[in-house]
Amino acid sequence: MGKPQTFRSQVAVVVWVVWLLFAIANWIDLAVQGRDHTSAVAAAALLLATGVAYVTAQRPRVIADDAGVTIRNPLRDHRIGWAGVAQVDVVDLLRVHCDGGVPGDKKEQKVISAWAVHYSRRHQLTAEAKARRATRIRRSPLAFPSGGRGLSYGAPAPVPEAPTAEAEAEKAVRLLSDRAQAARAAPAPASAAPASASAAPAPSPPQTQPLTSTWSGRAVAALVIPALILLLVWLL
Repeated sequence: MGKPQTFRSQVAVVVWVVWLLFAIANWIDLAVQGRDHTSAVAAAALLLATGVAYVTAQRPRVIADDAGVTIRNPLRDHRIGWAGVAQVDVVDLLRVHCDGGVPGDKKEQKVISAWAVHYSRRHQLTAEAKARRATRIRRSPLAFPSGGRGLSYGAPAPVPEAPTAEAEAEKAVRLLSDRAQAARAAPAPASAAPASASAAPAPSPPQTQPLTSTWSGRAVAALVIPALILLLVWLL
């Protein structure tokens, strides 16, 4: 059994942590100094905003395990077995095309978008243009060697760049696609031998776990309960 792989936006994680620290600091300040109705409303509003930050920044992720892939969006969870994954691509968000009933039938396919993995083609093109310019500068015939270390005079030393969100999205597409293709290529489990060769059944496709979509009770509660608390505090 392999360890599950999780794909999510690192920017969203940072936003969630920063917001949580901000909210906690404000709750402490309101508890110490606030004694009026306005402070109570502000504290309830902060709680609702924290619920929104949780479902939009902390919760979304894509989890790949041995059996299939789970897509957690702000309010819903989608589970697809690997044999049911027809295609994985990325436009603005990572998308998983899955069989809705008949494997290989494109008319029955459904597309699930993952909020956790974002892709900006403009940012990717900008990063590629910067990389090409840096390569041209290092390879310029007018550059002079520096100390025999293979670096061009006046050109900055190459610095390893942190992986961008676009690069992480492309990596997720490759890994998920490879696992889905491996599952589809796997032979069907062997059954009892037929009585005669002429009666051998046709090979069956791999067992497909159908798409299941469910509402997340925790995510819904993170929005509904603070909203009710804010309404009650406002009306009191």
